[in-house]
Amino acid sequence: MSGKMYGVGTGPGDPELLTLKAVKALNAADVLAFFAKRGARGNGRTIVDVHLRRDIVELPLVYPMTVEEDKDSDSYKRAIDGFFDQSAAEIAVHLQAGRTVAVLSEGDPLFYGSYMHLHLRLAPHFPAEVIPGVTAMSGCWSLAGLPLVQGDDILSVLPGTLPEEALTTRLAATDGAVIMKVGRNLPKIRRALAATGKLEGAIYVERGTMPTGHAMPLSERDETPAPYFSLVLVPGWKGRPQGHLA
Repeated sequence: MSGKMYGVGTGPGDPELLTLKAVKALNAADVLAFFAKRGARGNGRTIVDVHLRRDIVELPLVYPMTVEEDKDSDSYKRAIDGFFDQSAAEIAVHLQAGRTVAVLSEGDPLFYGSYMHLHLRLAPHFPAEVIPGVTAMSGCWSLAGLPLVQGDDILSVLPGTLPEEALTTRLAATDGAVIMKVGRNLPKIRRALAATGKLEGAIYVERGTMPTGHAMPLSERDETPAPYFSLVLVPGWKGRPQGHLA
């Protein structure tokens, strides 16, 4: 009998935002697989630390590269595809031995999560269950206390890695937006927002729900690259109340 794989959403950073179902899966797992950069522990692994048994077998999945090469280059694609193939093969060894494997995914496993690459490779062959997690964007708009969209507003989730022209076009066609993958793309994001008249009101959130998390107007943020746990919120709801009491 083969083991079972769980894709466990760890939420946006605060360990208390792990779901009860996620904690239950961690307690039942024989093996804990998690993604990490070379020389680092990994954010997902840090989030679940207080919930792990001491006897769990840890399986770090170390990215061969992150931002060292252009994500659209052939060499990057080959390296990343090979990494996911190898990671799936390592997990399959444990599943074939009848072990339960929990694979951590920051935020939600199927929302820009690395876990989805393993799911596509392994779920056709082994029992697999995805445990949803609180997304980074909901954690960040909650930290900022920012109602984003309501009623018939359209919300777009945009990667900051888009070309500037495409980013500008998408922003012009939506009411509210969440811009992910900020990093070195901050100046480009700012220009696209300014071109669509949406820079005013845009909020930059860094490490939402973590102890050092904070939010500020994007217009007041400098041009230095943003950390991994950051995004930009662009509110819709143009007719929102202005804070007065009846």
